[in-house]
Amino acid sequence: MMENIKAAEPVFSVTSCTARRVLEIVSNKWAVLIIFVLEKGTKRYGQLQRSIADISQKMLTQTLRQLERDGLIERSVLPEIPPVVEYTLTPLGESLIPYLRQLNHWLNEHYPQIEQARKDYDAREKFREDKSTQTV
Repeated sequence: MMENIKAAEPVFSVTSCTARRVLEIVSNKWAVLIIFVLEKGTKRYGQLQRSIADISQKMLTQTLRQLERDGLIERSVLPEIPPVVEYTLTPLGESLIPYLRQLNHWLNEHYPQIEQARKDYDAREKFREDKSTQTV
């Protein structure tokens, strides 16, 4: 009878679940921000960099390449001198926007609770630290 019971497979196992890769995309703040900027239309590299505060050139380049590889954006090189590179959302990238908006809505609605939970946790940890240094 025990032979029929299979061990539980890890959540989002690499071998059984593509959700893992999708989570990598939507949990990457830079990818999400780039998608939201491109929702407003095609942008050049410099426009993207100016639109997203604190993103480094290296991170922007890496994230754009990954989004292009994932089929969420399209990179076009215009035959000008110097060459002009533009980025635009693909239909697949556009299809992700409603879900990102839902996530954004959830975050806006629940972030005060998250902040409070963090404050409560930090206060408990400080109390534990203070208590442990008093007993030593």
